Amino acid sequence: MILKKWDKLPENFKNDAVRVYYDMLKKKRFSLFFKRIFDILLSAFLLVLLSPIFLILAVIIKLDSKGPVFYRQVRVTTYGKNFKIFKFRTMVQNADKIGTQVTVNNDSRVTKVGLILRKFRLDELSQLIDVFRGTMTFVGVRPEVPKYVQHYTDEMLATLLLPAGITSKTSILYKDENELLDSSKDIDKTYIEKILPDKMKLNLEGIREFSLLTDFKIMFMTVAAMLGKEYNN
Repeated sequence: MILKKWDKLPENFKNDAVRVYYDMLKKKRFSLFFKRIFDILLSAFLLVLLSPIFLILAVIIKLDSKGPVFYRQVRVTTYGKNFKIFKFRTMVQNADKIGTQVTVNNDSRVTKVGLILRKFRLDELSQLIDVFRGTMTFVGVRPEVPKYVQHYTDEMLATLLLPAGITSKTSILYKDENELLDSSKDIDKTYIEKILPDKMKLNLEGIREFSLLTDFKIMFMTVAAMLGKEYNN
């Protein structure tokens, strides 16, 4: 995981706000290198270890509803590049064409099996493929869809200096997103004007505090949260 030279960044990244974070990360280039090595080794190991579970999930998803096993939605990662994320499908086929691009509680598009997968975050296991490919990392800012990235401020673009992540401090601590969306009359507007800025404050803090030790801590926190531990912001 190597930072591009400043003059090689996309033009919209070359602003004073991004430069502050770029300079911080540049000083941690060895940590970034070992972060990528760690991603490759652990994702490869887990993909082999969890392959029987992948097969089981694939079968029950196909038996539960029509459609593909994976949901390949376009998301945004390093330097604003688009990629198709690997997620086990939890919604009906073409769900993004019959509703908003964010999910709320009691979303009618979620399948029966999808409810279980979402509850235990099993739908995200397939993102190990993205980590191995390098389009994602274990710990980093959760990948947004292009529609919402268009609303990033200059400073928010700094979160795209690194690959999108499977988990982050933000995803562990930010728990009221669905509640805010459930009570909203305009889900997209609420997400863009209220939720996105709040989440980005934590995401930018994560960039400032980046270290391998912090990454490991967040990974352990994620496992603990999945097992029921509560964390408060």
